[in-house]
This record gives sequence, structure tokens and C-alpha cells, in this order.
Amino acid sequence: MGVTGGRPPEGRYGRAAEERTDRGLRIVGAVLGAGLVALVAWFGYDYVAGEKVSAEMIKFDVVDAGRVDVHLEVRKDDGAKGFCTVRALAESGAEVGRKEVRFDQPASRVDEVITVRTTERATAAELLGCTSD
Repeated sequence: MGVTGGRPPEGRYGRAAEERTDRGLRIVGAVLGAGLVALVAWFGYDYVAGEKVSAEMIKFDVVDAGRVDVHLEVRKDDGAKGFCTVRALAESGAEVGRKEVRFDQPASRVDEVITVRTTERATAAELLGCTSD
């Protein structure tokens, strides 16, 4: 019948062109995928390496209707300067107090209790973030 080994005659259905196109698309996809992974890794590294001041809220204590004490543990590069923002929230979720605290100490780790004055009784405190100068 003209078919050898169960394969149709070469070039009869145009498969060779399709295979070249598929191979080219795979190569382009692999290159673009590797580029995307490298870009994400670069942004991730830049974000982590760029933070010179970071903090963690250890605990908070609602002292009375006009005051919340917040215990922060701040980690930073030696000699780095920056500030952290803390806010107090009412039961409704509304912000009832906010304070920005500067950290200019030369130490790389600072434990500090911050007092946030409130306009009404707070039920929660939140560390919004830290920024270096």
C-alpha cells in the first residue's frame, strides 16, 4: 500500500512544519518563564534587603478609655533611623488613636512600650508598619 512501518509518507500531512512551530513555542515559553521567575526573585530580594527597620507588636494593654500601651520589638541595622506607626481601634473597627514613633537609637534591637492616646475606649491595637529614613 505504500505505507512503511505504519507511518504515512513523509510530508503528506504537513506534520514537520507543525513540529517546528511547537518546538519554537516551547523554547519561547521556557525563556519567558525563566525571565518571570528571575524578575519575581529580584523583586523579592529587593523588598527584603531594602527593609532597614522592621518591628513586631509583642502585646498591647488597654489601660483606660483614653490610653493603650503597645509593646514593640524593633529590629534594624546598626545606626539606622526610622519610625513605626501604631494605631488603636474601637470595637466598631474605627480608628480611635494613632502614633508614629521614631527609633534613632544606635542599637540593632529595641524593646519599647509606646503609649497611644485614644478618643474613646479601644479594644485592639495594630502595628501598621515601619519605614527607614
